[in-house]
Amino acid sequence: MMMRIGVLIIVLALTGKCWSQPKLTQLWVSDTILKTPESVVFDGAGKRLLVSCMHNNLTEKKSTGTIASIDLEGKPISMVWSTTLNSPKGMLLVNDFVFVTDINEVVAIDGRNGTILKRVTVDGAVFLNDIAVAEDGMIYVSDTRTGRIYKIEQLKASLYTEGLKNPNGLLCLGKDLYVLANGNLIKYDEKRQATVLATGMEASTDGLIMVNKKDFLVSCWSGVIYYVTAEGKVTQLLDVRNEKINTADIGFDFKKKIVYVPNFYKNTVTAYQLTF
Repeated sequence: MMMRIGVLIIVLALTGKCWSQPKLTQLWVSDTILKTPESVVFDGAGKRLLVSCMHNNLTEKKSTGTIASIDLEGKPISMVWSTTLNSPKGMLLVNDFVFVTDINEVVAIDGRNGTILKRVTVDGAVFLNDIAVAEDGMIYVSDTRTGRIYKIEQLKASLYTEGLKNPNGLLCLGKDLYVLANGNLIKYDEKRQATVLATGMEASTDGLIMVNKKDFLVSCWSGVIYYVTAEGKVTQLLDVRNEKINTADIGFDFKKKIVYVPNFYKNTVTAYQLTF
């Protein structure tokens, strides 16, 4: 009898665990008003989303790139909130400032009105992609084409590490830097020692966000989103590759657990509710 009770407890525990698996539920899709959206930043104070729009331009300096502003339901506020960019990709919102990668530059923008304040050239960079900031104010940017990570301190860029394959998504937590590279999640400690935390994801790993105090959400440009635990367990939550929908550099409302996904060539942003 005691053995049966023990087995029942185990079964119930496993069942409860299954029910608590993370899930994404679609909330809305914006109209096709965004020109090749690559990255989304959630601005809770401004009750808006900022979206970097590449205008179908990956690497050319055409000054056609923009940052659009839409509301939290995907409706337009300003499609040209900030202009005269080239191929804006990863973005970062810090207080009243927006930082965006733009081919071989990091551009600082006034978060109140979209005015460009400063451009920092990263020598040797050719395809700057994601961007993150550490607690000490250090900014990190990835160059997917050269396999490098750069750091920017006091408006000067220098090499942080190199030799990575397709580095993209970045996240700073404490003194550690987390990097997505070719389907892997890697952590660099304060001594720049690398530890691979998770593997086996689709190779086009793109956006990286922390969804609670220990777990991550990873988007892949090809159309896949994963949930990654602190222990490195990878669970696929979304796969829209058959529909030819991209899932690029995601934004996140930490309080409401809403994920905002730029769909690149579909010219839309899709919002999903994340549940655990």
